[in-house]
Amino acid sequence: MSSKKVIELFYDVVSPYSWLGFEVMCRYSRVWDVELKLRPAFLGGVMQGSGNTPPGLVPNKFMYMVKDLNRLAQYFDVPLQAPSDPFEAMFKKGSLSAMRFVAAVQDKRGDKQVEQVSRELWRRIWSEDKDITEPASLSEAAMTAGLSASEIEELLTLSTSKQIKDKLKSTTQEALDHGAFGFPLFVCHINGKAEMFFGSDRYELMAHCIGEKWVGPQPGKSAAKL
Repeated sequence: MSSKKVIELFYDVVSPYSWLGFEVMCRYSRVWDVELKLRPAFLGGVMQGSGNTPPGLVPNKFMYMVKDLNRLAQYFDVPLQAPSDPFEAMFKKGSLSAMRFVAAVQDKRGDKQVEQVSRELWRRIWSEDKDITEPASLSEAAMTAGLSASEIEELLTLSTSKQIKDKLKSTTQEALDHGAFGFPLFVCHINGKAEMFFGSDRYELMAHCIGEKWVGPQPGKSAAKL
């Protein structure tokens, strides 16, 4: 059994803050003495299950969120740019089919491929203003992530199966059981105790709680400056 501390990252590719949290956590998984476990889940189910209201539905919060994401994209060095119609992308189209596909990738290919496919889906919706709901869109993202046409066809079929639908529901419920009300959600396991952190701006506190060091959103560059 690994002696490393374990960090579970619950996320949905429809969430821009999850992309920021995802990229930074992937960077730190190579710096901190931790084991990162990716937990793709369905944000819509978490919002409904927790009784939360998406911040984008509150006009003042939405206006702030757009400005906030522009600043954070530069700070975290993530090529995030809001789609032309964020409301349509996030709430009308949603991400259920995309997250079922990601769950299928994880089931068959493991976390490394999940990291690559998730990143390409985020890039489509939050950088290139492209669809992530249609099979052709999922195929294009997966192909960019290095999967073959035959592998993608198998995964698309699997993503509509009861097995994968149940897997995504189960992971989403796990997030709710940890106390989730939105994403990204980090659950740190250390010495048999689970600590939950919400959002992409809790790294200093997370590092303190798990006995690691936070040196900014780009640890490689920070270390080089030192």
